[in-house]
Amino acid sequence: MARQWCDGHSTSILCVGASPGPDGLLASGSEGGEVTVWSQEGTIIGRLTLTGEEDSTSVAFSPAAPGLLYVSHGDTVSVLDPRNLKGTVEEFQGAGEEEINALALNETGSALAVADDSGAVRVLELPGGKVCRTLRRHTNICSSVAFRPHRPNNLLSAGLDMQVMLWGLQKTRPLWTLNLQDVSEEEDDHQQRPGQLFNPPLAHCVSVASCGNILGCAAEDGRVHLMRIGSGSKLEQQGAVKAHSQGASQAHFVNFLSHPYWLATGGNDGQVALWDISKHPVVTPEGKTGATAAPRRKGKNKVKRKEQSQDKAKTPQKVEAEKEEATAEEAAAGAEEVMEEKSGPKLSISHGDKVNWLCPAVLKGEPSLVVADQSFNLTVHPLSQL
Repeated sequence: MARQWCDGHSTSILCVGASPGPDGLLASGSEGGEVTVWSQEGTIIGRLTLTGEEDSTSVAFSPAAPGLLYVSHGDTVSVLDPRNLKGTVEEFQGAGEEEINALALNETGSALAVADDSGAVRVLELPGGKVCRTLRRHTNICSSVAFRPHRPNNLLSAGLDMQVMLWGLQKTRPLWTLNLQDVSEEEDDHQQRPGQLFNPPLAHCVSVASCGNILGCAAEDGRVHLMRIGSGSKLEQQGAVKAHSQGASQAHFVNFLSHPYWLATGGNDGQVALWDISKHPVVTPEGKTGATAAPRRKGKNKVKRKEQSQDKAKTPQKVEAEKEEATAEEAAAGAEEVMEEKSGPKLSISHGDKVNWLCPAVLKGEPSLVVADQSFNLTVHPLSQL
């Protein structure tokens, strides 16, 4: 049965984060700069309203130091002590060029990535908050960032320009860019029924499985777009899961179940779902031998084609690349159809309200999903029925 955690906020909750470890705390942020820290039972440990009262858009605990909580509000990141919410420990003012939408820390807690409304991604050194990289390629709001596990210098970003990018922090240009609109149009050509309309795949939330090689990106077209990164950090294959009847707002890999490929999603349709994508063609290519090599080639050409088109180069290779890209995207469309035919979600919860944030957490030994919606309360859905 779902449980409500109440009285922590007086405004709509926008974000939730969980501290690692069996006794880890949870934190939530809401409109007007409110931050609340909770115990695993849902008891309020502390509450604080940040100066300026701008919306608390993202909360993130340090994986290396659970006594540090990072909260974005406006263009600022505040550092808090979650067990002593008397005020801020430190403030990184102007951490974002404009309002910050998302935060992510690397595994060692030595770098903080900040995604903002200008489309920029800034990487801050920790401690101290010095900006060491500014990554500009998104042409619209950057909505989400995530570091790759086991690759502290690899960072994913996603934005309302419908693009997902993989960055190597040694450089200020992406290793590759995937335009979700290109992929979606190819898939829709195969699947669209007469008169059926699809929302554009604005990218809302990107997540990386604990293996570091499988990505999920929730988008406005209701899909969660899946990507596999191969050797040399190349994009090997992509596909999708048709997860929601309206925009998919959240997608988070769950790292405490039977394998790394459980994916929790939430959407504007008020649904929360848990998917086992371990058999999806993007995760497990058919007939491992030939099937992995071909998509790798196609993925490479896709990136090449993008660079060539930016250089306005009209070459025979470009034509070839486009042909191969079409084949790759047909494969992606096929992958999605397979996913829909073989299995829907392992668990589907009618949450009833548009999902703002989804946070997988183990609460007192019980695997759970903590959901923030338009209300002032958090809802905890246990996963014990799996």
